[in-house]
Amino acid sequence: MTHITSRRSWLQQQLMQAGLLRFGAPLLAAPAAQAQTETPQPLRLWYRRPADEWVQALPVGNGRLGAMVFGGTHMERLQLNENSFFSGGPYDTTNPKAREGLPKVRELVFAGRYAEAEKLANETLLGTPNRQMSYQPLAELLMVFPGLDGVRDYERSLDLDEAVATTRFRAGSATLTREVYASAADQLIVVRLSADKPKWITADFTLTAPHQKSSGGEGNHTLWVAGTSPTVGGIEGRLPFECRLQVIARGGKVSARNGGLAVQGADEVFILIAGATGYKRFDDISGDPAALNQQTLAAAVARGPQAMRDTHRDDHQKLFKRVAIDLGSGPNGALPTDERIARFAEGRDPGLAALYLQYGRYLLLASSRPGSRFPANLQGLWNEKTNPSWGSKWTININTEMNYWPAELCNLGETVEPLFAMVEDLAITGAGVAQKMFGAPGWVAFHNTDGWRVAAPTDGAKWGLWPMGGVWLVNTLWESWLFRRDPALLRRLYPLLKGAAEFQLATLVKDPKSGFMVTNPSVSPENSHPHGSSVCAGPAMDSQLLRDLFAYAAEAARELRTDRPFARDCLAMRDRLPPDRVGQAGQLQEWMEDWDLQAPELQHRHVSHLYALYPSTQITPEDTPALAAAARNVMVRRGDDTTGWGIGWRINLWARLQDGEQAYATLNRLLHPKRSYPNLFDAHPPFQIDGNFGGAAGIAELLLQSHRGRIKLLPALPSAWPGGAVRGLRARGGYELAFDWWGGELQTLSITSKNGGSTELHWHGGKLPLKLAAGQTARFERRDGRLQRL
Repeated sequence: MTHITSRRSWLQQQLMQAGLLRFGAPLLAAPAAQAQTETPQPLRLWYRRPADEWVQALPVGNGRLGAMVFGGTHMERLQLNENSFFSGGPYDTTNPKAREGLPKVRELVFAGRYAEAEKLANETLLGTPNRQMSYQPLAELLMVFPGLDGVRDYERSLDLDEAVATTRFRAGSATLTREVYASAADQLIVVRLSADKPKWITADFTLTAPHQKSSGGEGNHTLWVAGTSPTVGGIEGRLPFECRLQVIARGGKVSARNGGLAVQGADEVFILIAGATGYKRFDDISGDPAALNQQTLAAAVARGPQAMRDTHRDDHQKLFKRVAIDLGSGPNGALPTDERIARFAEGRDPGLAALYLQYGRYLLLASSRPGSRFPANLQGLWNEKTNPSWGSKWTININTEMNYWPAELCNLGETVEPLFAMVEDLAITGAGVAQKMFGAPGWVAFHNTDGWRVAAPTDGAKWGLWPMGGVWLVNTLWESWLFRRDPALLRRLYPLLKGAAEFQLATLVKDPKSGFMVTNPSVSPENSHPHGSSVCAGPAMDSQLLRDLFAYAAEAARELRTDRPFARDCLAMRDRLPPDRVGQAGQLQEWMEDWDLQAPELQHRHVSHLYALYPSTQITPEDTPALAAAARNVMVRRGDDTTGWGIGWRINLWARLQDGEQAYATLNRLLHPKRSYPNLFDAHPPFQIDGNFGGAAGIAELLLQSHRGRIKLLPALPSAWPGGAVRGLRARGGYELAFDWWGGELQTLSITSKNGGSTELHWHGGKLPLKLAAGQTARFERRDGRLQRL
């Protein structure tokens, strides 16, 4: 029974921290089902061998700088990224033929001549050039360790709580430890090499970069490489970059050798890595990366290694430790992470789902921090290729938005700041596109953007002719207002909402058949309808997004007591949008016409027309049961065996349908070697980080939902998690919660209101209205078979 007692002690500590239990109060007895659980595993990924490839390496990041750590013994590789390093330079792709081509394309669409419309759109509406710039790798550090014999007892790990990647093994008579972390406070990647015996650190260091034009060193302790971004597709590479490192050794000797540095016989070595570009804004690349790196390194050296480590830990933990989660554990929980992934479907490792949620939070913190204008991209922060898949940029027809689904719910609202900054940039470039293409006010962005904030359609009309990217982005930012209710945030958001709505008010056109106001031309993201094209008018997702946009813009104007005529216009146009429709097979229609069952790809990865179910709240089982049933019909027909990020979306959709068993079966597909690489990166394939974030959000959504004035506790709890506890999840309206459950039943609950207000609590077998003042906490405990307020 030791493991049960240990786990219950951990749980009691978590609940005490949340204020659920008084010191020394007994924890409620666990049902028999809990006897199978074991002590929760530490929050870490770990492995018995070094990484053979990039998707086995372990990521560290500070929001701007990132490194992939391979954990080699005789040679270690750190692949480095800096989040502003994109190919090319400032450019604009708006097609000068657009104003002339737009009415003709619209006419062809309304006439049902879709293939002709798509052809003309490719010629007149698509950006020139029709490709955007790619996120680039910054540099690589290679560390070679000669003379190591008899390597044994190897282990490498990533500690999520400490945000440190560690490699440890024995060689000869010594134990060697190598640690890597990315400090947000000091804006550096830090490497520490140590041994339990003196004079054991001997190594050669080489710094290279794919796009370097020059390199060098300063004295016997510094290396640097510098260059400019590559020229791609006629867009001149003009962005300067530099990566610079400094070696600090305790004992031994450091010298320059063969264009690198060599350390001989040291007791301990620190390598401080700085990286920067000349990027200041999408239209300003006048920064001096060398000067910035020199300043950064000088400040860090003056502080010293121990101060850097302490500050890094404190800075990370003040955000990361807000949330604790225990879903139980099992015998497979003691295995290395890659083996846990391979065996998750056995049902003997619920702790891996908890780890996956926390890993998602870790990755979001590592790739999206305040102070940057670059949100998490398609690969978060990490990319080793000069020609990465889809440019490793921002696909804003689902992927970028999905990156931020767990942000507010999982108590990391600060990570949304870079997304705000990017959307503010897009509102500037998108205003130019709106005027040049449409002669319209406001701003617009299509399905992709890059580091230069290009807002015109790209790639091809089949994918790119979708004028809703900016709408979905501002709808995503609105979630931060719903969770925080911060007036300053709303004042910042309002111009973005208003500009997006102004464009749509000016460009929606009347459908001659139905009389509704629709987008034309548009597409249902990345899907083709059965008429030889993707281009259409008024796909369901567009109307769903616009219903939210117009409602949010009007509500924001009302909250801020401004723009009453504009708010009225928004609500009036909202009423003129096409409603969601149920097709002949009982499915929620993807298009205005009932084309779904004739579409070329019936199991398409995108389920765009289910936006209304999640992340929106337009469809719920309680309030719109017929539409919820039609959405379920789509889910069954599309299936859950899809791409990694598509599986992440489906987990959330099943959660909103309150089907915990199907959601858990879908999670089994995500936590599987087919869809999760050994380092737990999501396999689209290839790697896309949105699946990690969508999966993390989905796990939380099974435990807590909050919309339409209700907070639902355990709304889709799967039977695989009969007991557990969570602390620190947040609900819309400014609430923070901690609760635990046994046998699937809620046992204790603590809910704190930041702003004050009213809500309605729902749980299995009960509900009650709740009104709290700002800062007030309500506590509940199950007594005599029912939940009672203390």
